[in-house]
Amino acid sequence: MNGSRRHFIIKGSSLAAIGAGLVPGREAVAQAKATAPSDRVRFGVIGCKGMGWADMRSALKTKGVECVALADVDQSVLDQRAKDALEAGGKTPRLYRDYRKLLADKEIDAVIVGTPDHWHCRILVDALAAGKHVYVEKPVANSIEEARVMLSAARTSGRVVQVGQWQRSAPQYQQALKMVRSGTLGKIRLVKVWAYQGWMKPVPVLPDSAPPAGVDYDMWLGPATKRPFNPNRFHFNFRWFWDYAGGLMTDWGVHEIDVALWVMDAKAPKSVLASGGKVGYPDDASETPDTLQAVFEYDGFNMLWEHATGIDGGNYGRTEGIAFIGNNGTLVVNRGGWELLPETTEVDGQRRYRMEALPSWRTGDVEALDLHTANFVEAIRRSDASTLACGLESGSVAAINAHMGNIAFKVGRKIYWDPATGSFKGDAEASALVVPKYHNGWTLPTA
Repeated sequence: MNGSRRHFIIKGSSLAAIGAGLVPGREAVAQAKATAPSDRVRFGVIGCKGMGWADMRSALKTKGVECVALADVDQSVLDQRAKDALEAGGKTPRLYRDYRKLLADKEIDAVIVGTPDHWHCRILVDALAAGKHVYVEKPVANSIEEARVMLSAARTSGRVVQVGQWQRSAPQYQQALKMVRSGTLGKIRLVKVWAYQGWMKPVPVLPDSAPPAGVDYDMWLGPATKRPFNPNRFHFNFRWFWDYAGGLMTDWGVHEIDVALWVMDAKAPKSVLASGGKVGYPDDASETPDTLQAVFEYDGFNMLWEHATGIDGGNYGRTEGIAFIGNNGTLVVNRGGWELLPETTEVDGQRRYRMEALPSWRTGDVEALDLHTANFVEAIRRSDASTLACGLESGSVAAINAHMGNIAFKVGRKIYWDPATGSFKGDAEASALVVPKYHNGWTLPTA
């Protein structure tokens, strides 16, 4: 809790019950692992460097899960992850340089898509066509149209698709949903979402070079614009270049925006306005803004997104989070837990809280990613996508909103969304950014 706020006493009410009834610790995580049926679910991973392998490593904690195949354009990554899979208690997986060959592997039940964002749509659609269940990393897609295409493919596939927005599986966000929807905070007028990432340092300018040995660079580019290889545009830093991703807005933004809109039961904004740029590091190599604010207008409330790289000075003393600001109080929630900040009013000459208060709550050792991947495996075993913590339709909402924020930034004006046409009202320039252009012989799948 902030030092300026006194600790609160829990009273016996419905709000206290909300806080007390959703606080799982390691027992809940262990239970999620232990109760899984013993039948096998055989995984392949496409894009194994970062979150692709983190997701696979997490899924392997669920009983009956096996990693049987890996696909990556970088041979050094394949070799390392093959060793990692063996050390994780499995067997040496089959290795592929071309994801399409992995999808043709009949032994594979499900795939994890951990590639850069510009590949998500094509690979997911191909994976569903091959009859695989899919766990796709966030953001769902690198454009609004790609998200639509993926949704259409998923709806007709009969397969289970989970999005890697794992905060949905963390107990503090589930508590936030119950608290906000209980009405105790009063009318929610504003939701703040933010990510200040001090560890993300400036990207130094580097010259183009030959691709590293063992890297299929043409396959890495895929549908993106043909460019010479540059180490800045490769592992991890790809997210700061528009060809492949959407910067911090789509990298961290989808996590926070997802929770905000899930709790508020909102989907498409009426309007979006964004301002920012390369303010902190104007001369570094990245293209996407290091500093950005975006205002989203929904029926009955606004959402304010805010991000900055290289500094940690976020709202409420937190580097990342979501704040639901109501007439009676504000609920601040992030990956560390939540805190309730009641508003006060004067009653008979004394300052009184407008709502009952709860002490702040910390997450402890809950591993939400493990709960999220276990949820995916269980949905596969039940053949029931309705049990997913973050299915494709849910996951696409945050991605589409984040892309709208980037579009508003790119055109430099307020834009107005028309859900009937799937475009921006009277704005041909903004609407042209809804649909991506594919290159190098790759085509955007049709919805």
